[in-house]
Amino acid sequence: MADAIDWAKLREDGIGRLAVDALPPTLKLPALPLAVTKFTEKAGDPDVRMRDLAAVIETDTGLTTELLRHVNSAYHGLRNKAGTVCQAMTLLGLRPAKTFVLATGVQAAVRARQSKLINQTCFWNASLQRALFAREVASLLKIDGETAFAGALLQDFLLPVLTNELFDHYLDFSAHRESQPALLCEYEQKRLGWDHALAGASLAHRWHLPDELVCCVLMHHMGLRALAHPQLKRTSVAAVALSALLPDQLRQDYSGMEQLLLLEEKWPLFKLRSLIEAVDAKHGEMAIGVKNDFPLAVRCQAIFNSAIRTADDYRAACQDGSLNRVALAG
Repeated sequence: MADAIDWAKLREDGIGRLAVDALPPTLKLPALPLAVTKFTEKAGDPDVRMRDLAAVIETDTGLTTELLRHVNSAYHGLRNKAGTVCQAMTLLGLRPAKTFVLATGVQAAVRARQSKLINQTCFWNASLQRALFAREVASLLKIDGETAFAGALLQDFLLPVLTNELFDHYLDFSAHRESQPALLCEYEQKRLGWDHALAGASLAHRWHLPDELVCCVLMHHMGLRALAHPQLKRTSVAAVALSALLPDQLRQDYSGMEQLLLLEEKWPLFKLRSLIEAVDAKHGEMAIGVKNDFPLAVRCQAIFNSAIRTADDYRAACQDGSLNRVALAG
């Protein structure tokens, strides 16, 4: 179904007139590594050869190291480890390799910038958990898991930069969270005239990232409405939108976990606790050299144990009735 969607039109309609140049001139946006930019340009050629893409990656030592580590970790049962970028890309497959390079490049661009409000280690740990969660949901939806993984990993990539450059705005949101709008995007639109999803999608488009990936960033705060959308309900956008409901440092969606718990009632295959356990297990299996100090199960446990709003209460608050329109084959 995703192949039949006009992602370029969805991206154009969603971003509208906002351009990166329209953002505050004092905002210092990150730059994508040169190797990733060149890789993205070459990857757009349907006739490109694997060895030509590998040659571009090999110009960046960090990118090469990350790709080899990822492949040799993901395929830890291999008798012979991948020793070259071309071997690693062949093992992964072209499309997953493209996704990995793009996601890694964007992370590198953002990690170079510090945030006074967001702990970077916790941020990327939570981003990885969301990415793994989106991949699990994609499996339930029977869609491409790699695009969902990359989209979820990148959905908030601009927040560390924004929370640092526009510190006072985001500090006010964080310090008075209970009295703020339900969604961080609503607060940003009211205070700034744009939001991090829109700004992130605009920058991702300028970086020539695939339109489907741009749409994942642009629409990641759709919540349950993504599952009721006639075009998007079985796409990477839906998987990413569900991952965005998981808890994070800013609690961007105030009722995110409540929505996920309610979704269990509507979708028999969606077993939240089992999905969370799978995320933590696969996080550990990745062997990426970073300890998972805040497993997803631990971060969610406090919400599981707290008194959450009932399904009727939430449905009453959900004016568009999106929860009642969720209809997925079991």
